Amino acid sequence: MEDKVLIIDFGSQYTQLIARRVRELFVYCEIHPYNNLNVDLDSFKAVILSGSPFSVRSDDALHIDLSKIKGKKPLLGVCYGAQYIAHFFGGKVIPSSKREYGRAKLTSIDTNNKLFDKVDVGSQVWMSHSDTIETLPLNSKCIASTHDVKNAAYSIEEENLYAIQFHPEVYHSKDGKLILENFLISIAKVNPNWTPDVFSEKTISEIKEKIGDDKVILGLSGGVDSTVAAVLIHKAIKENLHCIFVNNGLLRKNEFNDVLDQYKGMGLNVKGVDASKYFIDKLSGVSDPEKKRKIIGKAFIDVFDEESKLIDGAKWLAQGTIYPDVIESISVKGPSATIKSHHNVGGLPDFMKLSVVEPLKMLFKDEVRRVGKSLGIENKLLKRHPFPGPGLAIRILGDITNEKVRILQEVDYIFISALLENDLYDKVWQAGAILLPVKSVGVMGDERTYEQCVALRAVESTDGMTADWVNLPYEFLQEVSNKIINNVKGVNRVVYDISSKPPATIEWE
Repeated sequence: MEDKVLIIDFGSQYTQLIARRVRELFVYCEIHPYNNLNVDLDSFKAVILSGSPFSVRSDDALHIDLSKIKGKKPLLGVCYGAQYIAHFFGGKVIPSSKREYGRAKLTSIDTNNKLFDKVDVGSQVWMSHSDTIETLPLNSKCIASTHDVKNAAYSIEEENLYAIQFHPEVYHSKDGKLILENFLISIAKVNPNWTPDVFSEKTISEIKEKIGDDKVILGLSGGVDSTVAAVLIHKAIKENLHCIFVNNGLLRKNEFNDVLDQYKGMGLNVKGVDASKYFIDKLSGVSDPEKKRKIIGKAFIDVFDEESKLIDGAKWLAQGTIYPDVIESISVKGPSATIKSHHNVGGLPDFMKLSVVEPLKMLFKDEVRRVGKSLGIENKLLKRHPFPGPGLAIRILGDITNEKVRILQEVDYIFISALLENDLYDKVWQAGAILLPVKSVGVMGDERTYEQCVALRAVESTDGMTADWVNLPYEFLQEVSNKIINNVKGVNRVVYDISSKPPATIEWE
């Protein structure tokens, strides 16, 4: 059984990145909000306290009972976590004379301290706080400083407690991953055995025990997540898995038939269901993105409910939910505020007689791909770009019509085909087109036009939690723009989105 690390979330935008870095060290970790720690603390070998947008000095400071953690388990406080320990355990936190944000260099390091083993003076770190630790907590000592921050890091070694005011999880902290490794492997003695093979073996065994001889329905999308989930479950229960691929009328051009074709030869029992008219009718006149997501989620439930009645003994609905879906759907005070709802997260309505099984719900996207590779799934499937569950509905800003879907499908097809033809597809994490609720004046031939504007979006990322726009060659964008305008009736203007996440999201809705 793998060693586990608990990350307690106080609402930092970087909390998910801590988990990513920990997982990169082949250490299993879980994120839980500070105010809903419904976990068995004894099952975790070490604990990390995240940063927070709140101040430990304020009346609305986020409080946690550390009596079962501090001094009992290896503990690393990051930013707010470091300030929290200082403020409430004998130290003093004051407002910074200036906001400490951005790059800084470690001007002094306690080279005998295990946390900074192999970290050199001058190493760049990333600061993001408006408070600073003036006085250290009881029994602690300073182990690192920067030019502006005297107590950039401290430790209480007899408690195996370490705290840092900078963020080791972001790429700007050059030795951040090494510092996390020093804490987890050298100090906490966590065994780095979180590998794709271990995950697969454990998950297949758990599915066998959980499902038994019951039948499972799984909604395939053609994407990486549902494909890997299908193969895992199939290895556990064989022919008792029934896969359904629903055409919701919001797929990419030709995708319904292409996806069905790609599963041939994989040994999966796959049925295609064309429910496009049902979905489009349900969405008629709806413009609000959250309402669109909820309508699509309910429509999927309706379709799967009908299909489940056709399969004698079906008791489970499997979904390709992954960890970012779960994290982004948590809504508590402070941590992980809901950015958007995910239609594949959460329970099923009472009228459905199916229970949910989500074998990938603790994995990030790149981990899903590594598991898929260990299962022998072809690269062609594993390297497919993510595609949103609600499909083109959230790439058509405003209400949905058949004509808008047609336009966007054609634009998207030209864009994705061009990426493939120019060997750019694998250099992009996710790409697509957005139909804007904007018309603009143009000239085609000698005639004035007043037609749609589309935006192209291409981002690079490792897990979708953060993303940067891809600097596609101007010549490529020019060629794609010309092809779209010349071939897609109803479009006379193309723009390219150069926003990163954060502050923007990958999808526009």
